[in-house]
Amino acid sequence: MKSIRYTSSPLLASKTPVWRSKFIVACLALAFLGLVARAAYVQVFGNDFFLRQGEVRFARTLEMPASRGRILDRNGLILASSVVAPSIWAIPEDVERDAEKLRKLARLLGMPLSELNKKLADEDKTFVWLKRQVDEPVAKEIVALNIAGVYQRKEYKRKYPEGEAAAHVVGFANVENKGQEGAELSFEKQLSGQAGSRRVIKDRLGRVVEAVGDELPSVDGKDIQLSIDSKVQFFAYQKLRDAVTAHKAKSGSAVVIDTITGEVLALANYPSYTPDDRRKLTGAQLRNIAITDTFEPGSTMKPITAAMALEAGRITPQTVINVSPGSYQLDRFTIRDTHNYGSLTIEGVIQKSSNVGALKIAQKMRPQEMWDTYTALGYGQKPQLAFPGAAVGRLRPWKSWRPVEQATMSYGYGLSASLFQMAHSYTAFAHDGEVIAATLLKRSEPAQGVKVFSETNARAIRKMLQMAAGPGGTGQRAQTVGYSVGGKSGTAHKQVGKGYASNKYRAWFTGMAPIEKPRIIVAVMIDEPSNGVYFGGAVAAPVFSEVVQQTLRIMGVQPDMAVKPEITARSVEESF
Repeated sequence: MKSIRYTSSPLLASKTPVWRSKFIVACLALAFLGLVARAAYVQVFGNDFFLRQGEVRFARTLEMPASRGRILDRNGLILASSVVAPSIWAIPEDVERDAEKLRKLARLLGMPLSELNKKLADEDKTFVWLKRQVDEPVAKEIVALNIAGVYQRKEYKRKYPEGEAAAHVVGFANVENKGQEGAELSFEKQLSGQAGSRRVIKDRLGRVVEAVGDELPSVDGKDIQLSIDSKVQFFAYQKLRDAVTAHKAKSGSAVVIDTITGEVLALANYPSYTPDDRRKLTGAQLRNIAITDTFEPGSTMKPITAAMALEAGRITPQTVINVSPGSYQLDRFTIRDTHNYGSLTIEGVIQKSSNVGALKIAQKMRPQEMWDTYTALGYGQKPQLAFPGAAVGRLRPWKSWRPVEQATMSYGYGLSASLFQMAHSYTAFAHDGEVIAATLLKRSEPAQGVKVFSETNARAIRKMLQMAAGPGGTGQRAQTVGYSVGGKSGTAHKQVGKGYASNKYRAWFTGMAPIEKPRIIVAVMIDEPSNGVYFGGAVAAPVFSEVVQQTLRIMGVQPDMAVKPEITARSVEESF
């Protein structure tokens, strides 16, 4: 076979230009230098970024949650505490697809299997919550299933032993252990503590294989001791519930204040909610009506009207007021009493709850004098109470008052206040003329007060309140066994738009006991009683009576009377 001479090929025999060879060599050299520069950048100069990216893939900062502080009542009983409640999470791409195990897991998590499968469907995710805060026994059963790709994280869940009775006071914390309502929100900074952390190295399955760096320990939250007495709170809630149910009312609220220390012993509302189960919770259920909602207080304001006139020297307790014929024409408005009482002393005006008598007392005052007293008692002012959403109420500037407005304010219309503000203002009568600072935290020393009325006038009003709650008064059903009481009922039409509903009322009663040396103030409000009876003396006063008697017994206050309540006749209530 004849040999082939490759050099005889025209292509192979052609000469290559020298510059082309040099160009190729230069390109190769530049590429090599580029690789060297890139390697130097990655390894030496710019390695921080790459170290971080590598660390992200195997190093983790684990949060060490702090245990939230407890909320205690004044006697050290637990109102809220934290318990260990592991949260279940998963890496979808790593989850073992065992049908039987997944079915058992869904049952333990309390969800349909379809919902669990939906959570695990996206295998591109590296983290998904399956269930936050499960009970420890459930968590142990999940561990026993030994499902690859399913893990647990230690968390804490709040428990509320007093349930509905204290829900509006204590509030609740969310799944992230952050306070949302009530004391949980008010004292969030003290209760929350500070989470710790530690750096660890994990393998691809999320298992910790090594701890690195220093550990930052968590700092548990501090306990908070409220002024609330859980026994008083529960009893007030129970009696409110019974009254609201019996009178087919919309809601009810009660406030109990210690007249020596200013401590709030109870803030009860019905209906309430269960803090541990908030699945069907509405915004209306969350409101602590006793503090956050304001209403026209009706005749419970009449003792204040009498007190300010006494303090101004315009009247004495025995000053006679002509209230005949039981009505009074002012501009185009007619103010009425339920009966024609003829002539009444100031004591009689309060005892019989005369609207005409109250407005005639107010006419002896200048608007600014009344406004100054109202503000000194806390009306139209934000309560100095550590509670979210405490209402200011409505008290218009005195310069804009018309004569009819000055008149209606004397018996509780034209201004608004919360039930707490109403109860707090009565500390001026219980504390010998001083308005004392109220608190939701336990306080051992007597509260400091601001003088509004003289001691003589405060005692004179207490006597009137005792008459109003005694035989011939409008609040006879407020009397209780063993303790002398004094208080004022109120029956206020509910405002609808720019007018008042003719068949919707709020029944009030605010008072104190024992009357000579008051130890507690109790205020009760029942909203829209609709079972045929709506007067404050018939609806709210009995709740007052029961709460007073039980509270004083719990506090160890000795009875000051050896007689039973005396109700001489059916209570007569004011219409307005």
